[in-house]
Amino acid sequence: MKILKLPKEQLDFFASVLQQFGEVHAPVRTRAGYSFRALERWSEACLDYDRTVLPPKKYFLPPRETMLTYRRPDGYVAGSEGLNQKLVLFGVHACDIFALNLLDKVFAEGVFPDPYYRTRRRNVAVIGIDCEPDEHCFCPSMRADFVERGFDLFFYDIGDHYLVMVGTALGDDMVLATGPLFTPVADADIVEYKRRSALKKTKYQLEVDLRDLPEIFELEYGSEIWEELGRTCLACGNCSTSCPTCYCYDVQDQVELGSTEGPRVRTADTCLYSQHAAVAGGENFRHSQASRIKFYYYHKQRGFVMEHGRPGCVGCGRCIVHCPVGIHVVDVINRLRGVRDAVASH
Repeated sequence: MKILKLPKEQLDFFASVLQQFGEVHAPVRTRAGYSFRALERWSEACLDYDRTVLPPKKYFLPPRETMLTYRRPDGYVAGSEGLNQKLVLFGVHACDIFALNLLDKVFAEGVFPDPYYRTRRRNVAVIGIDCEPDEHCFCPSMRADFVERGFDLFFYDIGDHYLVMVGTALGDDMVLATGPLFTPVADADIVEYKRRSALKKTKYQLEVDLRDLPEIFELEYGSEIWEELGRTCLACGNCSTSCPTCYCYDVQDQVELGSTEGPRVRTADTCLYSQHAAVAGGENFRHSQASRIKFYYYHKQRGFVMEHGRPGCVGCGRCIVHCPVGIHVVDVINRLRGVRDAVASH
């Protein structure tokens, strides 16, 4: 991995160079919070944001997409809207890049890779940037506060410059396209990077113990906590919609009565919805809200570990921020461990 530095005063020029690699999207302040959007001008970008409302996942797994259009007896035509568009996501946090690496395991590296996801992953460049944690972040506990792959470039603030890690050949091409703009790091830059890295570790206010967590979940399968959460949860899906690793979806053929043609549409879904586990004949394998929210936690903190070796959570804090009834993932996990009032001060 190549490591260089870039003067902050040259960042806008670098962003203009990036346009030859694709349409540049970055976090923009909106009335609802921060959102990744196409930039009309570089001054719109807010690189010091805490978190976006929706994670960058939306570029790779759109909330709604047409997978194909079918017509009898001709067959079908695969959907292609937006698949070949070249994009550059500038300012993605480490936890969100880590989440994309987890989604890669599901949609790009499995036995049956998803061609839509894989195509978008190839056509979207990712430029990461370091962040300042707030009271909702616990990514170090989930081992997601630092990433070694999944990005083309990654920026670290070291004062008047950014220390820039080059992660791919595409990232190297971006650097080369700017001429002499990027320069080698000096000893003082390394010292400053280490100082800021150590300081950042002291700013996290939340912590989760991952040790033997799958076993704890197995032992607490019948805990009264799940009934309590079931009475509290509104099944709104905010936690799942804003989660950078939730990937449940539903597929439906949308055809009018008497017609033999129409689109096959994939839409985002969540195990918290009452119909998620419903099957033909009227059976619902998770008929109560308590069983659904339990499944939500078990899949992330136990099932994902059993299948992929780590939890399906990156500690971004979005589910904490967006839950309208105050369900707090860290509090739930700590209570299952027998640690009560663990986040009362937050």
